[in-house]
Amino acid sequence: MILNNILRYSKNVGSKVNGHRLQSTLIIAEHDNEKLAAVTRNALTAAKKLGGEVSVLVAGTKIGSVVEEVTKVSGVTKVLKAEGEEFKGFLPEVLAPLVLATQKRINATHVLAGSSAQSKSLLPRVAALLDVSPVTDVIDIKSPDTFVRTIYAGNAILTLKSLDAVKVLTVRSTSFEAAADGGSGSIEDAVPAGSYEKGSGSEWISQELTKNDRPDLASAKIVVSGGRGVKSAENFKMIYDLADKMGAGVGASRAAVDAGFVPNDMQIGQTGKIVAPELYLAIGISGAIQHLAGMKDSKTIAAINKDPDAPIFQVADFGLVADLFKAVPEMIEKIK
Repeated sequence: MILNNILRYSKNVGSKVNGHRLQSTLIIAEHDNEKLAAVTRNALTAAKKLGGEVSVLVAGTKIGSVVEEVTKVSGVTKVLKAEGEEFKGFLPEVLAPLVLATQKRINATHVLAGSSAQSKSLLPRVAALLDVSPVTDVIDIKSPDTFVRTIYAGNAILTLKSLDAVKVLTVRSTSFEAAADGGSGSIEDAVPAGSYEKGSGSEWISQELTKNDRPDLASAKIVVSGGRGVKSAENFKMIYDLADKMGAGVGASRAAVDAGFVPNDMQIGQTGKIVAPELYLAIGISGAIQHLAGMKDSKTIAAINKDPDAPIFQVADFGLVADLFKAVPEMIEKIK
């Protein structure tokens, strides 16, 4: 009896140790073929909480500089490189089979990426190919199989335990610090050429990008956002001028985007970008729950609205009840 208990105990301990040792994470790098995106550095910090080896898949057309950058990031064990014209445009239909083949090759227990437009398109496809349920917008990692995420537009926090053999995750960048340099990862080819099925039905044609010298919303320390109260695209020039004076990124509410005042890549909220700057200035934004989900983690929130009962004032650290068409030009004039 005693001998059987000892053997059973040894087996359980051994399986736990081996399970920890065999833990491995595959991170999907997001980049522009020149520089690593900030969200991937946040994902690398999250991966450290999972334990085990961390491999980063870098796929693109000319990725030499990105690969070198990733090898120097702290915590990276190895960089898996996939370079070719088929990855132009980072089409999810092409990348998903590559991710699947790479996961199988290194036997990764977790597939992880920072929460972004690209990962929201790619990771569900990967999860479907693996026949698992993706866990999105993770804000904390309790253990390799237990994760915390927000639900109901951030009004409730859910802790869940995933029983899937392979966990597919996206992590909210505002919840994890960006990983710093200091690593020395090795470089390998992701998978042999032709060893995965290329996507079909989609073809990359071209893209038109707006040139913007302002800080990126994901990394900006100050964000100035305009809402429906700005009233027109022409009036948004005030928001741009104020942001330029403050060295800030520019965002918008969904109402402003839907009205055509600004392009949708500026949208902040539940269906847009999630930001957490040092200062968030909301101008002419009522503060609908969907918008608050994208910015309520900001360190300091200030709001300008002529309606004293606007919901935005319930979360704002500083509030100014005033006509924005008088207040904003005065702020622009006073800022040197």
